[in-house]
Amino acid sequence: MADPVLGIIGGSGLYEIDGLVDTRWVEVASPFGAPSDAILRGTLDGQPVAFMPRHGRGHRVPPSALNFRANIDAFKRLGVTEIVSVSAVGSLRADLPPGAFVLVDQFIDRTFARTKSFFDTGCVAHVSMADPVCRLVGDIVMEAAREAGVSVVRGGTYLVMEGPQFSTRAESELYRAWGCDVIGMTNMPEAKLAREAEMCYATVAMVTDYDCWHPHEAAVSVEAVFAVLHDNAAKARRLVRALAPRIGARRRPCGQGCHTALDNAVITAPAARDPALVARLDAVAGRVLR
Repeated sequence: MADPVLGIIGGSGLYEIDGLVDTRWVEVASPFGAPSDAILRGTLDGQPVAFMPRHGRGHRVPPSALNFRANIDAFKRLGVTEIVSVSAVGSLRADLPPGAFVLVDQFIDRTFARTKSFFDTGCVAHVSMADPVCRLVGDIVMEAAREAGVSVVRGGTYLVMEGPQFSTRAESELYRAWGCDVIGMTNMPEAKLAREAEMCYATVAMVTDYDCWHPHEAAVSVEAVFAVLHDNAAKARRLVRALAPRIGARRRPCGQGCHTALDNAVITAPAARDPALVARLDAVAGRVLR
């Protein structure tokens, strides 16, 4: 079992990690293109950590232009075993007000302009996404939240929309009727690719607004989002600080099978595999393709 290396993907509002030492920005070359930015390597209370600003430093990259494959591939090349994504979201429930944190456990992917798999013609694979969030990492997040004094609601469905525009009122009401709890633009296909790369994945969703469904609240705007982001980011940094040593203390493999997700997933016969594609998959799937 590989020693744990924690990867943190910081979304809107989380651009740094308190307490990270021995830091250096590392440029990682990926055969899938350029990641969002260099990756900040360091240690946090003795635990190796890799931090990626999802939208790049200065928030340069919009959701639909994110190179999700390069981001996940770069983490894999750095030895990351567990990913915790910290993401700003809108709330679709009255009891999840701005400032609430949700450890989601399901996603509905409504994106349509993104490449969603490392695999393609010449090497086909199908991984299970029935349970897209790692329960073991979820348990660790909840323990860290209690230590950090951060209230986190466990469980919920994250509707991932394409963006970059916010929802219409009709869309917002539709997603509420589907039973969705929060809405955002960035966690798909990120979670799917993390599964293909055999990494545990969890999302801490930070509520910034009520989207546009709420009859007594103003529709979401960038101004409203940023008004909440500052406090949310401070809580997220406390949570990450408590999370890192707990990830480092992991001494059992993921019982959900995240680290072995490709064991029976690749269905293309070895003789029929495209050598060029297999070469690109060296980090993500080399364990089963070599």
